[in-house]
Amino acid sequence: MLSLRSLHLHRTLRFLSFQNPNPIITCCIPPNSPQSPQKFHSTPQCHFPSTTAAADEPTTYGWSALHSPPPPPASSTPQQTPAVQTVYDPATGRLVTKRDRHGAKEPESGGAKAEIKPIAEVGSRAYGDVIGSSSVRSSGIKKKKKSRSVHVCSSCGHSDGQWWGTCKQCGEVGTMKRFTTESAGQKVTGVRVSDNAVRSWVPREAAPVKLTDVYSRVDNSNWRIPLHGEFGDEVERVLGGGLVPGSLVLVGGDPGVGKSTLLLQVAALIAERIGRVIYVSGEESVEQIGNRADRLSIGTEELFLHSSTDVEDILEQAQRLSPKALVIDSIQTVYLNGVTGSSGGDVQVKECTAALQRFAKKTNIPVLLIGHVTKTGDIAGPRVLEHIVDVVLYLEGEKLSSHRLLRSVKNRFGSTEELGVFKMSQSGLQGIFNPSEMFLADPHSDSDYLAGLAVAVIMDGSRAFLIEVQALCVAGSSSVVRHVNGVQGSRADMIISVIIKQAGLKLQENGIFLNVVSGVSLTETAGDLAIAAAICSSFLESPIPRGIAFIAEVGLGGELRMVAQLEKRVSTVAKLGYKKCIVPKLAANSLSEMQEGPEAMEIVGCNNLKEMINSVFTSN
Repeated sequence: MLSLRSLHLHRTLRFLSFQNPNPIITCCIPPNSPQSPQKFHSTPQCHFPSTTAAADEPTTYGWSALHSPPPPPASSTPQQTPAVQTVYDPATGRLVTKRDRHGAKEPESGGAKAEIKPIAEVGSRAYGDVIGSSSVRSSGIKKKKKSRSVHVCSSCGHSDGQWWGTCKQCGEVGTMKRFTTESAGQKVTGVRVSDNAVRSWVPREAAPVKLTDVYSRVDNSNWRIPLHGEFGDEVERVLGGGLVPGSLVLVGGDPGVGKSTLLLQVAALIAERIGRVIYVSGEESVEQIGNRADRLSIGTEELFLHSSTDVEDILEQAQRLSPKALVIDSIQTVYLNGVTGSSGGDVQVKECTAALQRFAKKTNIPVLLIGHVTKTGDIAGPRVLEHIVDVVLYLEGEKLSSHRLLRSVKNRFGSTEELGVFKMSQSGLQGIFNPSEMFLADPHSDSDYLAGLAVAVIMDGSRAFLIEVQALCVAGSSSVVRHVNGVQGSRADMIISVIIKQAGLKLQENGIFLNVVSGVSLTETAGDLAIAAAICSSFLESPIPRGIAFIAEVGLGGELRMVAQLEKRVSTVAKLGYKKCIVPKLAANSLSEMQEGPEAMEIVGCNNLKEMINSVFTSN
């Protein structure tokens, strides 16, 4: 085996020789084992003859052993013989030839000596494993980009290289989804895109700012962007007093409820009063948006329409126009180049929202987004989307009803208890000054069919609403039947049992049906007294007189209890022209001032259900 290695090394060194085809190979044989050589040694130097030798004289090269002294120079002249050193460079995978002339080593930059191919190309197995990859790189063949799998949580956006049944960050089960990404190339994020868009035209604050300095440069009276008109007043109420500069507002709702119409009208109000606004749609063309604006009678010249789904293009257009507000319809249709996934994916939605948020904060331009909702009513995309934005609004409405309700689920600049009421018409959404009219019917106290109808007062945010509760008692049915719409079944059973036990009405053999007008859900306990009054009216077949409202909670003992914001409820009833209000006895004294003035009405205090029945139905 050692003899074969000696022959292989001899052939290799013969290839590396430049002119002499027979280099000399010297092997060192240890004295203790003369018949089987163990090591091969060769000098890293190749000695050339003197330059004064004849040109036609054959040139010889000698490879000497390491333990052998170098041969004497060919001539007696003091000029030293140049030495050539050939070494392996692991960085390039090639053999590099260096010449030592007068003790100074200098690499050869050109010529045939510098063009020596790697050993791997002549079949050498000595360095084949080391320089094999270098020879592949030198051949110009590009490697394919390696792909790796990343598992991303659809709830919070947490990413992990390995799949887990439960997200390590939010704890949700079954939310880890697999995405394939390319390891080559730099990852693109929404923060980097927004920085590139605003770097050239927005000044940056390099240091923190004192709170007192912020107070001095912010005028709270003119800080928010106002929205005028009845429509604008309703939107302002939900936003907390107006649109905050630099805020990120997300509007969600069912398909066809009017989200695009709402934001198009908001954009028109800002364009008419403040300045130019860009309305970007990824779902409609510019002509389609213009057709909808024409139906809404919008003709302002400061409203710019743009159809695009590329976030970088949208920010470039915003840089060119410098708008006062930016509207994007919708966040599920836009995308960022270089981010994993397609438009509407969890990662895309998160990164696009992060880019728009940073853009809004840096430029002080408010950005309004439209978000699609899922079958459960939540905004599509990761849950972190609602954490990134400043305001989350939901537009609600029944398909067969023209009324729309705008609720605030999250608001960093105001209360989340406000509610805006609109009516959808041919000219768009219109604000409703008196929202109680959508829940009340025309009263006719002289009609028999109004028996079993009572008016309750509920609160939604800071606004009071009057709603109608209907009850129907059917005697002589073969089986006791109870159907409830708009009221919790357990709450209705409790009120019926209290009436039987405490008021003495024989409702055991009657089928009872309860309904709340207009499909409203009555969840407040302040409507207990109205439910009891409607049931008593239907059972006694005595209509409730016109202009009476009921505000109280019913206890298990039949007593009437206080409810929150009672004064505001009674004030709303008085403004709507009601003449009598049934409240708990404890609240009657504190509301005595309501019985005076132009809007005076009678406040009747009752301790229990029996007193309520006597005061309402006995006089009737």
